[in-house]
Amino acid sequence: MEQKLPERRQRISTLGQIGLQQFAPYLMNRIMGRYNATLREDFRKQGLTIPQVRTLAVLSVTDGVTVNDLSVYTVIEQSTLSRTLDALEGQGLVRREQGVTDSRFRHVFLTDDGRALFTRAWPAMHEAFEAMFEGVDDAEYAALIAILQKMLKNIRKHDI
Repeated sequence: MEQKLPERRQRISTLGQIGLQQFAPYLMNRIMGRYNATLREDFRKQGLTIPQVRTLAVLSVTDGVTVNDLSVYTVIEQSTLSRTLDALEGQGLVRREQGVTDSRFRHVFLTDDGRALFTRAWPAMHEAFEAMFEGVDDAEYAALIAILQKMLKNIRKHDI
């Protein structure tokens, strides 16, 4: 029995045929661009950049990850992450340690000062998150998360 493709995949479409408002990657970029822009000024007042806050956020949940995994979690290229970690380490917000079992890997840890700074940054992030989901009920939110997780599984190159 031949499986039928969803209508949107039955023919090759142009972006013009799909339309920007129906093209999920465009909408996701707009949403994240607006979210980051909303937070950028608040973070700047705290002496932080978006990549720095992303790094602190991931470490607040998953402390002690390797630099490679941190790059995946934060969606920051290795070169940018290296500069970000240099700045955060210089401010005493993170520390890097060689792996115990394999010295080729460096693990990144949040310091107490880093955790305190992220704790101060979190309310603005949460407020922007809440504003983004105004009018979205719990069932819609759960469905969105399930779809995003499925999409990530379809495209991811890493096990995390």
